[in-house]
Amino acid sequence: MGVHLTLLGTGTSQGVPVIACDCKVCTSHDPRDKRLRSSAMFEVDGVHAPKGDRTFVVDTGPDFRQQMLRARVQQLDAVLFTHEHKDHVAGLDDVRAFNFRQKRDMDLYAAPRVQEALRREFHYVFAENPYPGVPRVRLHGLDSQPLTVGGVDILPLPVKHYKLPVFGFRIGPIAYITDANAFAPETWERLQGVEILVLNALRKEKHISHFNLEEALEVADRVAPKETYLTHLSHLMGRHRHVLPDLPSGVYLGEDGLRISAG
Repeated sequence: MGVHLTLLGTGTSQGVPVIACDCKVCTSHDPRDKRLRSSAMFEVDGVHAPKGDRTFVVDTGPDFRQQMLRARVQQLDAVLFTHEHKDHVAGLDDVRAFNFRQKRDMDLYAAPRVQEALRREFHYVFAENPYPGVPRVRLHGLDSQPLTVGGVDILPLPVKHYKLPVFGFRIGPIAYITDANAFAPETWERLQGVEILVLNALRKEKHISHFNLEEALEVADRVAPKETYLTHLSHLMGRHRHVLPDLPSGVYLGEDGLRISAG
């Protein structure tokens, strides 16, 4: 089974460039310094189930439509939600394009608290008599227990975003974790043997709810994957070409559109 992860967006909640900011990062002409809000897409080949390959997106942030168009996504089997913050859910309405194409409801996997937020923020989707053409979705529960979606085994990775519980996800040899500054004990265990780790690193200075660069590097050193890619990067991290040379071997800054494969 081959597993691929595309970094659909590697920016923080404001994205990069930040509106009205004239810093050297936000005014950079380097495409690597252009970052949509954080999201990722797992593609799994060779699944022993009907229709074979599977595609899952982690979070539908404000840039979801643009990300789907840029990656030329033709099939989406399910959405996995990390948490309910607006930069991770605001683009949910655009799953209706897949409803039309695939002629079925979209499966959404979210913790009960996140489901409540989706029902509140997208109330028209869940109305008793919904307006014609609204997204059609099917909510599924999500907790720390392993789950199987479309024949693919998925390991939830419980983390904390300050005091807010958040989930990362591992499929096969690839793990994706965003919006975290602490791991549950079981998450350290579930990261054993991972080959590719994608992890948030907001900036160089400490932050109340995100790993900073130093903390993310400590996590990468402890997990010891073959490769680590940093995501959820703010403009305060600095320009890509200036930060990259100072990173340890095997650690890279994530880039929008980067596709990573393992297995």
